[in-house]
Amino acid sequence: MKAVILAGGSGTRLWPLSRNNFPKQFLKLKNMDKSIFQLSFERCLKLAGLAEIYIVTNKNYKFLVLGQIEELGYRFTESHILVEPQGKNTLPAIYYAVKEIQKQGDDITAVFPSDHLIEDEEKFIRTVKEGEQLAGEYIITYGIRPNKPHTGYGYIKPATPLGPGYQVAEFKEKPDHETALVYLEKGYLWNSGMFMFRTDIFTGEVRRHSPEVYEAFKSSDINEIYEKTPSISIDYGIMEKSGRVAVIPLNIKWSDLGSFDTFYDEFARDENGNITFNGEILIDSSNNLLYTSKDKTVALIGASDLIVVDQKDALLICKKDQSQKVKEVVDRLKAGNNPRADYHLTTYRPWGSYTILEEGLFYKIKRITVLPGKKLSYQLHHHRSEHWIVVKGTARVTVEGAESFVRSGESTFVKSGYKHRLENPGKVLLEVIEVQLGEYLEEDDIVRFDDDFGRC
Repeated sequence: MKAVILAGGSGTRLWPLSRNNFPKQFLKLKNMDKSIFQLSFERCLKLAGLAEIYIVTNKNYKFLVLGQIEELGYRFTESHILVEPQGKNTLPAIYYAVKEIQKQGDDITAVFPSDHLIEDEEKFIRTVKEGEQLAGEYIITYGIRPNKPHTGYGYIKPATPLGPGYQVAEFKEKPDHETALVYLEKGYLWNSGMFMFRTDIFTGEVRRHSPEVYEAFKSSDINEIYEKTPSISIDYGIMEKSGRVAVIPLNIKWSDLGSFDTFYDEFARDENGNITFNGEILIDSSNNLLYTSKDKTVALIGASDLIVVDQKDALLICKKDQSQKVKEVVDRLKAGNNPRADYHLTTYRPWGSYTILEEGLFYKIKRITVLPGKKLSYQLHHHRSEHWIVVKGTARVTVEGAESFVRSGESTFVKSGYKHRLENPGKVLLEVIEVQLGEYLEEDDIVRFDDDFGRC
């Protein structure tokens, strides 16, 4: 069996926790020691070998994927990270993986989003494997047995029993509350966005029901493919049209963390229904979610049904029943070219990360963390100089071809226009405070001459 993980989503409804440059699947939420993507990857390892896993993502997330897999202790085949030139929804993403798998021959393939939280993983794995009984004839989707009339999910109506599952009668869009109550009574299932199929059967259904996608993928140039293929979901492109669709019920606790109101189902509440993580003070308050910084004291008095998400550079406050509108905040930020729509203060790179500590006119201060054995590109900046102070570890610094070691408590200065590189030759994290000075301090003032990650 092959496994495909879809890891290209941006998770805008969880802003400001999730942002385009570091979306929800890569977050380690409070009380979690692994990211949601890492949990998804480990689940796939229970279904397929390391060499049988494929991950579809975009160029911005490629090294996040590699880094988080490496953090789990695995060396992943980079060619199995499939980079989409542009997002075209789920059908092209899945078919891209199918075409890559078929280079080694047809096989049963399971497809999973990277941002799902699942409890009782052993039961989940057993149920997913039951799909192999039907995969020779059907495209299988997995439907979650609802525990409430949720309006944030699509629904699936089961029909004739079929081994471990059912033929699908029809798919339903996200309903209003009254319609969701009816679906619940009639035994409909939540549409989870998880699938299993044989690659040859899936290809036949793409050719029959989404010929534009099928024809686009005849090209050998992935950029040309994504220029030609329409943007279409697997539900619209295949599942709602095909007569070869089955659903297998999953009776587990599941969430796609699609909005902040789903947190109420995932995290423990106090006796008043509040969810807190850092010892926040609540007086005469109930049914609130507080997700705040651990180095800030937060108090709430006489408040109910609020969601409060406090980050160092952004604060969200909304009513619990309005959390689906968070995406509108992101849309407004993007319309105003506000970088907080896409970027956290901490930005992750294949070599480590940097955090903006302070910035003003003509200066910016960062904390740079370089992973053991990693190095930044050999580069120069036209408009800024950089002063590096090592606070942890030992840095190997190259300036205009001359190497030197800078140890904890020592510093060095790089003039604008000088080629330079920062490297961690040690076995512990390297932490450096960088002070940038210049008239232009944006990230696009960079010329790379050599890079371990192919970014020149």
